[in-house]
Amino acid sequence: MTRSHCPRILAVLARWLLGTGLVTWRYLWETTPLHRGGECRGDETDLPPPLPAEAVDSRVQQAQDGCGPLFHRLFRVRIAESDVGPDRLIEWVCCDFKRFVPSEVVDIRTGELREHGLDVGDELLVEMPGPWNGPVKVVHRDVDRLRLVTLRGHMEAGQVQFRARQDGDLLVFEIELWACPGSRLVHLLYSHLRLAKEIQLNMWVRFCLAAAAMSGGRPVDGVHISTRLLDPPERASVRPLSSAGRSSPGGAPGPEASSAEASGEPGASRAARRRGGG
Repeated sequence: MTRSHCPRILAVLARWLLGTGLVTWRYLWETTPLHRGGECRGDETDLPPPLPAEAVDSRVQQAQDGCGPLFHRLFRVRIAESDVGPDRLIEWVCCDFKRFVPSEVVDIRTGELREHGLDVGDELLVEMPGPWNGPVKVVHRDVDRLRLVTLRGHMEAGQVQFRARQDGDLLVFEIELWACPGSRLVHLLYSHLRLAKEIQLNMWVRFCLAAAAMSGGRPVDGVHISTRLLDPPERASVRPLSSAGRSSPGGAPGPEASSAEASGEPGASRAARRRGGG
């Protein structure tokens, strides 16, 4: 072991011993209402959106590369009295991702980013306590959303999307995940013991609350969490094309299937996505 590795190892141990205790304490005393809808069976609309062909290489870890069932989870916070709109909030996520995660146990490392922050092809390393770090890559960015795919070595296999939208006077921020456990051990910790699942829930709830704080507003009714699960996906399983035979740039069905967009629930069809800057 070289001396240069010692500070990094000590930092990881400190996050594990001190950070995990602090996060657990905050979680136990969290006063923000968490509306957990339980789990229900999903259908083909819960499959992850297709990845752009140019984004897929030997390092990409898609849902069908994982182990165990596919979890489609949605975390949503409705924000009142926000000072910014959806595009500005997503811009902040892209430019300062590290500011949204619980720094006690998570550190974010990126390469050199452009002025507008994360963009397609950029990679992040989410450093966590324990044997797993979380390498991910940006596969889609526009004015109101950012989508990442996991890379080899991540404890999950799949995609995660951050989206903001306006709903009347409220700003709505959502984190949507389509992922399987990345290995048999993670499957045990996530699907059976539920330890990893609760850690994930705590992280994304904190991310939602940080988004509300960054916007200058306040959560209206806490954070809503819904979970749908499917049998382990087969190779190359992705969300089906729309009836018109095409997908939007972000992988969602075309505008003819957008009737459920307003609900934002897992399983609802997504409206065609606008291509924005970057």
